[in-house]
Amino acid sequence: MSDNVHEHPELEAEQAHIDHAHACLDAARERALELTRMVEVGKGGTNQARFEREAIIESVVARLEHLDLGDASLVFGRIDQEAEAGGGVFHIGRVGVWDEEQDPVVVDWRAPVAEAFYRATGLAPMGLQRRRYIVSRGRTVLGLEDELFGDLERFREGDGDGTRLKGEGALIAALETSRTGRLGDIIGTIQSEQDDIIRAPLPGVHAVQGGPGTGKTVVALHRAAYLLYTHRFPLEGQGMLVVGPNRLFLAYIEQVLPSLGEAGVTLATVGDVVGGVRIDDRREVAKKGRLKGDLRMVRFVSRAVRTRQRPLRADLRLGYGLQWLSLSVEESSHIVSEARRRYRTHNAARKFVEAEFYKALVASGRGDLDPEAVRERIRGEMSVREALEWMWPVLTPAQLLNDLFGSRALIRAADRSLTADQVDALFRPREEVVDDVYWTASDAPLLDEARAVLGARPGCKARDAVRTYGHIVVDEVQDLSPMDLRMLDRRSLNGSMTVVGDIAQATGSWAHSDWEGILTHLPDRKPTVRHELTVGYRIPGPIMDLAARVLAVAAPDLAPPRSVRGDGEAPRFIGLTGEQAEKLDGLVEVVRAELESVGAGNLAVIAADSQANDVEQALERAGVAFGRPTRRGLDARVTVVPVGLVKGLEVDGAVVVEPARILREQSQGVRALYVALTRATKRVAVVHTEPLPAALSD
Repeated sequence: MSDNVHEHPELEAEQAHIDHAHACLDAARERALELTRMVEVGKGGTNQARFEREAIIESVVARLEHLDLGDASLVFGRIDQEAEAGGGVFHIGRVGVWDEEQDPVVVDWRAPVAEAFYRATGLAPMGLQRRRYIVSRGRTVLGLEDELFGDLERFREGDGDGTRLKGEGALIAALETSRTGRLGDIIGTIQSEQDDIIRAPLPGVHAVQGGPGTGKTVVALHRAAYLLYTHRFPLEGQGMLVVGPNRLFLAYIEQVLPSLGEAGVTLATVGDVVGGVRIDDRREVAKKGRLKGDLRMVRFVSRAVRTRQRPLRADLRLGYGLQWLSLSVEESSHIVSEARRRYRTHNAARKFVEAEFYKALVASGRGDLDPEAVRERIRGEMSVREALEWMWPVLTPAQLLNDLFGSRALIRAADRSLTADQVDALFRPREEVVDDVYWTASDAPLLDEARAVLGARPGCKARDAVRTYGHIVVDEVQDLSPMDLRMLDRRSLNGSMTVVGDIAQATGSWAHSDWEGILTHLPDRKPTVRHELTVGYRIPGPIMDLAARVLAVAAPDLAPPRSVRGDGEAPRFIGLTGEQAEKLDGLVEVVRAELESVGAGNLAVIAADSQANDVEQALERAGVAFGRPTRRGLDARVTVVPVGLVKGLEVDGAVVVEPARILREQSQGVRALYVALTRATKRVAVVHTEPLPAALSD
C-alpha cells in the first residue's frame, strides 16, 4: 500500500465523520426497536391488533438485519464532485445512513450517485474532482488513498479505457488480508469491468466467463444485491435464487449478501431446488451422470409416465345387489386414450378417469342406478381400487422414479434404444418406502421433469407447485447438464438470470467446451448478454504462471487471466520416497511448514477424492488438527478437501497432493488439477510420490 494511504492530513476528519455515521446508524436501530411499542396487545387484544403487531415486528426484524453490519466497515469511500456537477461530497458505504435532518451521511453503494465511485476514469471522470478510498477495520480508519481528476495527461496511459486499477492500495490491502473460511465482499474495491456486470440491466440472461481469481462469484453476488436494491419492486415479491455447486460452497458464500444488507435471498444447490425429497451433493460416476443429464431423459420420463396409463388386463366384473356391474378391457382402453387426449399432465386426469370408470360401471347395470350411490358403495372394494391404480395411479415424482429405476422392464419400456449397459446404469433396487430413498444430484433434474409431466396431485396444488423466481444467479454453470439447465429454466419467472462460470474449470460429467452449449438451454426471451472478466486479483503471478501451463493443456483456446499481483512466493514441489511416501509422513511435514508460512491464514490440503481419507489418517496419526468440508465450511485452519469439492473456494495456502492421481481419477483430470492449483492467494505446495505430469515437470 502506498504512503498516501497511511499518513494523510484528513485522517482525523474522516474518523470523525465515520464516528458520526455510526452514531446515526445506532440511532436508526433504536428507532426501529421503538416501533415494536406502537401496538400493545394484551389478553383482551383483538385479532386485528395482533396481526398489526406481527406485521410491525416482521418489518422491524428485517430493518434490524439490514442495519446489522457486525465487524464489517460501514464506509469505504468518498467522492468529491466538481462544481459543474453539483459540488457535492458523498461518503460511499455498505448501507445508506441519514442524520436527524434526513441529510445523507452515508450513501448506499448501489445508489445512482455512487456509480461514479466505481466507474470514473481519467478520460471520463463523470463529474468527479476526487475519489477517496477509506481503509478501515470496524469503526477505526487505518488510512486514506486519493485519486485526483482533471489532469488528462496523467491518465492518458493505461486508463483511457478504464483498465487502470481503482484504489490500488486499498485493493492490495484487501487481497493480502488472511482468509477467514468465508467469502468476503468487495464493495470497497470493485473494479470497472466488475461494475459493468454488477450494474447491467435486469432483463435477459447475462453470462459471465471468468478465470480463477477474477472475482466472478462475488461479482454475481454483488449483482444480486444491486438488483434487489434497484428493483426492490418486483423482485422482493418474486424472490431471488442463488444456485451453487454444493453445500460447502453455499456455506462459503452465505455471509456475502447479508453483509451487503440483503438477507431475503434463497441459497440452494441444484438438488435443493427440487424440494420435497432428500438429495445429497454426490454426482454419480461420469457414465451414469452423463446419461441422466442428457436431454433424451425428457422423452424417457414422459414415456415412463405413459407406461403407467394402462387399460385393464382383463374385464372387471363385480356384484352390486342382485346384479353384476362390469367394465371391459376395450372400454378401459377408451377411457385411458380419452384422458391422454384431454389432459396435459398425468395427475390432473385422475378425476376424469374415475368419473368415466364409474359411469361405465353404472351404464352396464340394469334399471335406473344412482351414479353417486354406486360410487360411494363400491369405491372401497379392493378390486375397484386395484383397477383404478392400474389404469391411472396418482404419483409423486419420487414414487414414479423409485418404481421406474427398480425395474429393468420399466426402464426398457420407457426407452427401447437404451443399451444393456445403460439399463444397468439406471437400475437400482426399489425401496419399499419411497421416503427412504436418498437421491443423488444427478437424479434432481429427472425428479423435476417427472413433476412437470405428472403435475399436481388432486388436492395438493400448492404443495406440488413449482417455485419460480424473478431473478436467478447460477455459479459454476459450466458443470451443469442440459437437464440441470432445463430445470433452472423452468424456475425462471421472466427469463432474468445471471450465470457465471469458467469453461476451463468444467470438471463434471457434463463439462461444456463452450458457452453456446450452455446458453442454448437457458431462457431466450431477450438476446443473451456476454461478459468476460480478464483480470485476476486473487492469485499471485508465480502461481498463475504455473496454472497457465496446465490451462494450456486443459483448454488451449482460453487465455489465462492477467494477474495484478506480479510478485509472490514461487510454488514448491516436494517429492516423497520410501516410507515417507507410503505413509504420507512427508506430507505432514509439508503441511506444518506451509501452515507456519501463512501465519494467521488458512490452509487447504487438496487431494483426489479417493485419497482424501488417506490424507486425513496421516494427519490424525501426526496429531495435526484439521477440519472437513462440511456445512461449517472452511472454519478450521487446516481443511482436507477432496478436489471434487474445492471449486469456487479460496484459501491462503494450498497443498496439492499427487497431481498424477488427480489427472488419472477425475473425469476431467487436467481441469480438476487447474482448479486445485488456483485456490490459494499466497502459497502453493505440490506433494507427489509419482512422477509429475508434463505440464508441472518442466
